[in-house]
Amino acid sequence: MSLVRRATTEDAEEVLRLRQVMIDSQSGPDAGDTEWHAEGLPALRARLSEPDGDFAAFVVDHPERPGALAALVVGTIDYRIGKAGNPRGLAGYVFSVATDPDARRRGYARACMEELLAWFRERGAGQVLLTASKQAEPLYASLGFARKPDPAMGMRL
Repeated sequence: MSLVRRATTEDAEEVLRLRQVMIDSQSGPDAGDTEWHAEGLPALRARLSEPDGDFAAFVVDHPERPGALAALVVGTIDYRIGKAGNPRGLAGYVFSVATDPDARRRGYARACMEELLAWFRERGAGQVLLTASKQAEPLYASLGFARKPDPAMGMRL
């Protein structure tokens, strides 16, 4: 039996906690800021309640702390106009990969990633994209991801 399960609405607060662990590990401008959790919680619960939607979170329960999560992987499927290699235009995007600091080095993130990749395949995604930290790059490379020379940019609205 797999340790990994699909997250439910009851996991929403723990999903946000682990997302914050990931944000804090990147030491960006939002590190340590948890004020957004209350506003983000209803939308997250709504997305977690849609089992057939384009959003999925896979988790591992913390073995030493009942009610807590040890690891989290979240992804979405987007439609982009098709191209060679992905004619249907479905692309998976991985984000919020996080492991509780006291549960690391146990294979939980890998197990969650494998479940998410299977979910993408089942839904017909022809490619999967993610942004990798230097620490996580070996995990992703071992799963078949390759660094791209994509000049990604972004902005806040």
